[in-house]
Amino acid sequence: MSHFKPSVLTLALAAAGVGGAFFVQPLQAAEDNKTESTVVVAEVSKPATKSQTDADEPEIERIEVTGYSRSLIDSLNQKRYGDTVSEQLSSDDLGSLPDVSMADALTRLPGISAVRTGGQAAEINIRGMSGGFVFSTLNGREQVSTSGSRSIEFDQYPSELITSAAVYKSPKASLIEGGVAGTVELATASPLAIDKQHSFVANVRGMYNDRASEVYGAEDYGHRLSFSYQGKYFDDTLGVALGYARLEQPSVATQFIGLAYNDLKDVDGLADDSNGPEGTDSAKEYISEGFEVQHLGGVETRNGYMGAIEWAPNDTFTLKADAFVSRFDSEAFARGYRVKLGGPNAAVANPVLDGNAVIGGNFNRTSQSYTRVEIVNDDNQDYDEVDSFGINGTWQATDSFSVSADVSYSAAKSDFRNGLLWANVAEDATLGTPIFDENVAINYQLNGLDLPNVGFNQAEAFSDLDKVMVSKYGIYPFVNEDEVKAYRLDFKYELDNDYIASIEFGARYSDRTYSNDRSVFEYGNDGAFSATEPPLRLTDDMTTVVDWEGDFNYFPSYLAIDLDKALAAWFPEGTPQPVQTWGNADGVDDAKGYTSNYSWSVLQSGEVYEKILAAYVMVNFDMELGELPITGNLGLRRVDTDQSATLLENVKGDPSLGAQYIVDGVGIVNNYYAPTIKGIEYTDYLPSLNLNFKVTNDSQIRFAAAKVMSRPPINRLAGDASANVSDDGVINGSSENNPFLKPFYADQYDISYEYYLPDGAIVAALFYKDIDSFIEKLAIDNFDFAGNGFNVPDSIEDPVSGEQIETTNGIYTTAVNNNKGGYIRGLELAYTQVFTALPDGLNGLGLNLSYSYTESEVETTTTLGGDEQTQSLPGLSNNVASATLFYSYEGFETRVSARYRDEFVSEQVAINNQVVNFAAETVVDYQASYQVNDAVGVLFQVNNLTDEPTKSYFGNESQTGTLQYFGREFYLGMTFTL
Repeated sequence: MSHFKPSVLTLALAAAGVGGAFFVQPLQAAEDNKTESTVVVAEVSKPATKSQTDADEPEIERIEVTGYSRSLIDSLNQKRYGDTVSEQLSSDDLGSLPDVSMADALTRLPGISAVRTGGQAAEINIRGMSGGFVFSTLNGREQVSTSGSRSIEFDQYPSELITSAAVYKSPKASLIEGGVAGTVELATASPLAIDKQHSFVANVRGMYNDRASEVYGAEDYGHRLSFSYQGKYFDDTLGVALGYARLEQPSVATQFIGLAYNDLKDVDGLADDSNGPEGTDSAKEYISEGFEVQHLGGVETRNGYMGAIEWAPNDTFTLKADAFVSRFDSEAFARGYRVKLGGPNAAVANPVLDGNAVIGGNFNRTSQSYTRVEIVNDDNQDYDEVDSFGINGTWQATDSFSVSADVSYSAAKSDFRNGLLWANVAEDATLGTPIFDENVAINYQLNGLDLPNVGFNQAEAFSDLDKVMVSKYGIYPFVNEDEVKAYRLDFKYELDNDYIASIEFGARYSDRTYSNDRSVFEYGNDGAFSATEPPLRLTDDMTTVVDWEGDFNYFPSYLAIDLDKALAAWFPEGTPQPVQTWGNADGVDDAKGYTSNYSWSVLQSGEVYEKILAAYVMVNFDMELGELPITGNLGLRRVDTDQSATLLENVKGDPSLGAQYIVDGVGIVNNYYAPTIKGIEYTDYLPSLNLNFKVTNDSQIRFAAAKVMSRPPINRLAGDASANVSDDGVINGSSENNPFLKPFYADQYDISYEYYLPDGAIVAALFYKDIDSFIEKLAIDNFDFAGNGFNVPDSIEDPVSGEQIETTNGIYTTAVNNNKGGYIRGLELAYTQVFTALPDGLNGLGLNLSYSYTESEVETTTTLGGDEQTQSLPGLSNNVASATLFYSYEGFETRVSARYRDEFVSEQVAINNQVVNFAAETVVDYQASYQVNDAVGVLFQVNNLTDEPTKSYFGNESQTGTLQYFGREFYLGMTFTL
């Protein structure tokens, strides 16, 4: 029989928030596997209230658990004695049968769901709010992201290297601000906390994807490896922890992608020239840009490293230095074809309408349309880096006064390289001067959330070497770098009275810099054959005919092109590299300051600066109201923010307005722009209250109220503003982003009831958030350009009369805080039960259930499906549920988990900046293990057991978005413990 009892120090750290999270015994899960077949008694000392005398013996709650159920009880203990509304994952839970990443692990908690990308969970949503509203820390320190925004990509964090996780749904003053949805705290190892002097654990697993065989060139197999060591030295005063985790997995998908409805055409012959009111027969119909059908394949490789050194020379001082490093590389291809329907100038026959949108028909190319089918062989490379380093010192100066100091550095870099290779059909590719085949006819019919019916008159040509020619190649890199340096000082003074247990106060300063760097290389033409950049004739050694299989087997075959061989033939002296450029060097256009559309590579490159000084004070309660024990805290956090961004303003070369000569990467000089830095400073006050009423020994009620904030995505603060003066003196401007954006604010309230069973718990919670505003792109009339820092002239010369005319303010279109907020409210239910009263052999059976209902009055609008329609708040599913059935017996353990979320809004898979509706989905995983002896265990698991695809749509289900099929992933491996 084993005994588990959280130490007083551990519980104190959890309550006080030192380091930001609950730290449990690190990297112990795999070690504990060897004893999971035995009965475990979890003994939890309930903290004494003021009404208890020193002679009182602490009550002991004995929970008889075994196997996976122990980790659930550990998590419930952490939730039970925490001082905020939170959800917890213990080290046993994370380590015993590790998920692929922390994103998968977190989605098992109530009110949390994930957005799958390429079949893998990456971004998480909390209480119906997307990842941009989720603040994330590692060992209590702010983490920056490779996403280019503030949304953390949790697939960067191997579950094998994370020892605990907490999701704080209500804040307290000592927590770093930033999470309107919630704060996710991850923690790595604390080596002095382990029981053994030395511990070594190794995991080895092979994996297989059962759809990889349907994708030519995809990898079928992958692997996972992890090693960890922890040791204590010099009479347990020095601890060392080291960890390494490697994931190499195939990236596999077969997908259909519908494109937005951006074109208008009268296809039924009833429209007049005015494009009459929406929904009438006089209106033109909306036509989709087209669609894509693709095979995706490649390899994702993640290497994670963790290290920690902890020194505690005496009982009053601890110094810890830790590091976490992750390298996530992805090299993938996308092959198939891209169908361009041709816009309003295409000839359309037999149209199929759903409302005012065309969802099918016969499209034929005309001399004015761009109707065509492109054979695509794209090459995407993404190299992501995450680094997190920190040093923390804690000193117990006296019995009642302690100090904690922390210095940290977090950095992330994403180097994404999007390489696109277009091929088109020629009348005869063997000719010296081939001719683009203009005879194009496309027939298609969307089938909602099922694959469409398609037909092409050129179908046989797609796999014919005498027809297909490479016509264009483009490289479009996007490099993001994000780093934050932070310094934190916390104090705690314990009191001895009947109401206040302690007072905490402290300050934190952070300095964050974000940069993006765009560049471009293009050669050829994707819609025709260029005379100056002629197409490439393909040969047998460059190509392979690819057939579609499985659900897609009725689509016509196409040519897969070996990118390296094709580029070597097309560019024998080496493929030119992308550069940051203004465009054509032949001259400068007077109206715009450039002569090609490559200027975006300069104008969209820049930096964002963010400096934050925060201070807080918090009072911790421990008192009784009559016979009712009450604990909790009341605090206030003040936050001073100074944010700014670089940008280039088009001042038409006027030196008096700051115009400078700016040389691009190829030597082209542009003197139309003035470099500048613009920004804003503001101060926020964030009060918070957390109260826990202990109704009985087994039940408690929590109440929390707070003002919370989430800053705008860091990339939306980037400066890409421009302003131009027309010939009549009117100033107009636009910007996708805005360095003046302020945070999202919300007032939130939580109330929950927790009832703890001898072998589980029942929890019910209600929450309400009142959101002030959201970011929206709006046109602002009579905008004060000069007053907002734009370099604009007071007058210009009339081009006709030559006289000076006074300038006037016009329209500025930009991202703004729209003051159109609203409520988000919901219900959460959770039930955990370990069945201990069953007949012998069934005592290892258990159940873990959670359900949440969320609704919101906040709506967004979209025109991607044609006429303007409303969408729900991105990330919000009304219903989210999870269920895990588990069982363990004499070393054998098994569990099946299901996660369900109904429809929600998010960014479309494989298409940037297309926010669409996703259909409901249920993801089922299965895991089993057997502990052969104290040192060796075996594991088998299946992810996505039912091969659940991702499906999305535009305005309604008839307007197909993305249908993406990933396949099942099978794992088989072993665990070694010393």
